[in-house]
Amino acid sequence: MDVPITMFQDVEDLKAAVARLTAQLGALTSEREEEPGEASAEEEETAGGEAAEEEAEEEGQYPPFILLLDPPEYDDELRALIEWVEGVLVPGYLAEPSADARWCHLWWEHMVAIARLHALWLAWQELTDPASCGYTGPSTWHRDHLDPALRELRGSTGPFSGCTKGEHQIDHRMPSLVPSAWSQAED
Repeated sequence: MDVPITMFQDVEDLKAAVARLTAQLGALTSEREEEPGEASAEEEETAGGEAAEEEAEEEGQYPPFILLLDPPEYDDELRALIEWVEGVLVPGYLAEPSADARWCHLWWEHMVAIARLHALWLAWQELTDPASCGYTGPSTWHRDHLDPALRELRGSTGPFSGCTKGEHQIDHRMPSLVPSAWSQAED
C-alpha cells in the first residue's frame, strides 16, 4: 500500500501539536502548584509579552483562505493543495468520472474548484486531528464538508460541467453580461 508523503507530514504536524500541548499543560500545572499571591510587575509584564507572542503565533498558525493569498504564498498553498487532492482525495474518494459525477483532471485551473477544495482541505486538517476535535471529527468532516463539496463540484451545474474525459473547458462557466435594470431607457 502506497502512503502519500503528505500523510507523513500530517503525522509530524500531529507530533508537534502534541508536544506543544504537553508543554502548555506542564506550564499550566506548574503555575497551579505555586503559592497563590500577587505577581510582581516584572512577572505581569513578562506574562503580557508571552500572551502577545502566543496570540501572534496562533494567528500565524492557521493558513488564510487561498483566494486571499498573493504569490508566492498562493503558489505554495496551491502546491500543497494539489498534493492533498491528488494524494488523498482523488485516490480515496473519487470514482471514475461520469455524466452524473464529473471531475476535471485540470481542476486547479477552475477557481471555484480551488476555493471549494481548499476549504475542504482546511476542514480536513482540523477535523482529522483528535487533539482538537476528538474521534468524531472525521465523521463530521465527511458529513458536513466532503459530501456537500463533492455534490457541488461534481454536479451537472458545477465547475466541471463542461469538462469531459477527453476535453477540458476552462471558460464554460463564465457568465454572460446581464443587462442592468438601472441602465434601461425609460419609455
